[in-house]
Amino acid sequence: MDVLTDSSYVVPPVPAAAAGVAWLRASVARFSEGSDHVRRRALAERVLGGVEPGSLRRAGEPVAVLAEAMGLPRSVAADVAAVASCYQPHVPVTAEADAAVGRLVEVCGGAWDEETAARIGVLVQASAATRALVAGVEPPVPVTRRVAPDGSVVEVDLRDAWFGAGRHACPGRAHAMALVEGSRAFHRLHDELLVLPNAWDFASASAFVRAGFTAVGTTSLGVAVAHGLPDAAGVARSETVALARLLVRLPVPVTVDVEAGFGGDVRELAAELWELGVAGVNVEDGRGAGLADPAEHAGIVRAFKEAAPGLFVNARVDTHWLSVDRDSTLRRARTYADAGADGVFVPGLRDERGIAATVAALSVPLNTLPDLPLSTLRSLGVRRVSTGSLPFRAALAAAVHAATAVLTDHPLPADLPTYDETTTLTTP
Repeated sequence: MDVLTDSSYVVPPVPAAAAGVAWLRASVARFSEGSDHVRRRALAERVLGGVEPGSLRRAGEPVAVLAEAMGLPRSVAADVAAVASCYQPHVPVTAEADAAVGRLVEVCGGAWDEETAARIGVLVQASAATRALVAGVEPPVPVTRRVAPDGSVVEVDLRDAWFGAGRHACPGRAHAMALVEGSRAFHRLHDELLVLPNAWDFASASAFVRAGFTAVGTTSLGVAVAHGLPDAAGVARSETVALARLLVRLPVPVTVDVEAGFGGDVRELAAELWELGVAGVNVEDGRGAGLADPAEHAGIVRAFKEAAPGLFVNARVDTHWLSVDRDSTLRRARTYADAGADGVFVPGLRDERGIAATVAALSVPLNTLPDLPLSTLRSLGVRRVSTGSLPFRAALAAAVHAATAVLTDHPLPADLPTYDETTTLTTP
């Protein structure tokens, strides 16, 4: 700590440069001293001063959330991560990172000046550190470097100074903690019993929010069938992501049913959903009429958590749903929890003794369908109840009933939302 507050210990010097990561290093407060540092730090503080920390308490990849609050597209997160990987002067710069700096400058207006560098620097310095905080890594940045008066490089342990100290202390501490809180908001809803309605389009999700639900999920059956596709066949990836892109406009956390991961690169899917602002995913171990190998599915769970640490990964065990290998339920549930799952979903588990045993065996929240009264599920320790495809199937039945009433000249359903009321669902 004394080193950080001793002005005779300076940050490692960097040479002047006209482009790429080298330009960024040479233009930000992080690697400056003296009057250059004072001027550049003031620019970074001005950038942060334009962002209210409370606005950052939202789900999603932290840099994407921060970028949007700064008036930049969320999609810059990938370029920021590329730059962050070799931002420090002792790390070799990649061509990919240099190209990413160029794209970030263009997004910020195209000027290679200190104001642009300050905006990019704020994002880059938030990248790895905030992601580590979200993942529970403490301290998020283990060490920093200073050059001693004799020219030697000193590594400073940051265990007692997570955000640094002295003139180079991080000016964005409140913003970083707000981003972490936003990533954990959906997780905290599982501290008590969460009733999660599952939507199949924007209107149904918006209606659930208007009805007072504190979070919304999607139903893979509803999303797939609404698009003329079969459920659990891995063919509704684009439709699911497109719906997620709409639902993140809602003022509540959104979790997305991704079937078994839709095949392909699940890390890519996880990163895409997290960047969009999705709070969680539900990923099942059912494979057709059978089950995945537990180790294989644990690998999918692990990949989701590694690619998007802030996502609430709900690992679904389909033993009871498919009536296959029910004796493996607890083993599978524990395997997925050990792989990093934040919750376990066992649809079809409906006997009280089995539910109580599963709750007792797990260190993460158990999710069930509403096959028993909520009071019973709460007393058994269940902490999430998903409606699954129930609302979608109920909506289909109600739609057919209304149309049939017209056909048969029977009374129409009462208490329906009006046309005008329905149109307002686009602005929940």
